[in-house]
Amino acid sequence: MKKSFLIVLLSFLIFSCGSKKTVVTKKTKTKQTEQVVVNKKQPVGQQEGATPVVSKINSTQEYIETFAAIAQKEMTLYNIPASITLAQGILESASGKGRLSVEANNHFGIKCHTWTGAKIYHDDDAKGECFRKYNSAKYSFRDHSLFLTSRKRYASLFDLNVSNYKEWARGLRAAGYATDKKYPQKLISLIERYELYKYDDEVLGVNTAKRKFKTEEKIQKHVVVKGDTLYGISKRYNTSVKAIQNANNITGTGLAIGQVLIIK
Repeated sequence: MKKSFLIVLLSFLIFSCGSKKTVVTKKTKTKQTEQVVVNKKQPVGQQEGATPVVSKINSTQEYIETFAAIAQKEMTLYNIPASITLAQGILESASGKGRLSVEANNHFGIKCHTWTGAKIYHDDDAKGECFRKYNSAKYSFRDHSLFLTSRKRYASLFDLNVSNYKEWARGLRAAGYATDKKYPQKLISLIERYELYKYDDEVLGVNTAKRKFKTEEKIQKHVVVKGDTLYGISKRYNTSVKAIQNANNITGTGLAIGQVLIIK
């Protein structure tokens, strides 16, 4: 009788232990499956509703140190001066402290246009305008490069010498990147104050000491685009139609798309 009881008890214990092992195995499999699903649904930089990764920047110098390498990489890939990219980033994002850069990692004030990714709404030229939102600042720098290289209005920029940040600053304004008449001067001032041209020289393998700096002349160039008129151009640059005609030896009012006008 005792022998039979022991056999039954032993069988029960073995059965119980086996059941526990099965439960543990199932839990482990379930946990692994859940991890795979999460990884597949990991948000990407431009996905709608992605939580932005924001880095706190305390000064302009820290901004430069944080993003200089990214700007140089973009210069290598897209032939846009790193100095221009950094200066635009500083100006447009208030050195990384502006709302768009803090809440949306948007460092260049690029609006939605045909954008299908995450968005943020912000008062700019009009109230509640739509701006692009990125999961990381590096995506904003890349989108800035793509924005300039993919639009015909900026094509003339890439005919300029990549080491000539002054011409690039003027070219951006002429192509309509900003409405501020002093936009070129602001970029140039930032580049020279923080010596951002050094980052261009590093990419180009140029000795910065050999750069020849000239006193800034009050001369700008405007590349004529579709819809431009002498009157409209004169208002944009706060000059007169007569002054533009004299500077460019123009007797009439006709303009050709792509024509380069000297603005004094």
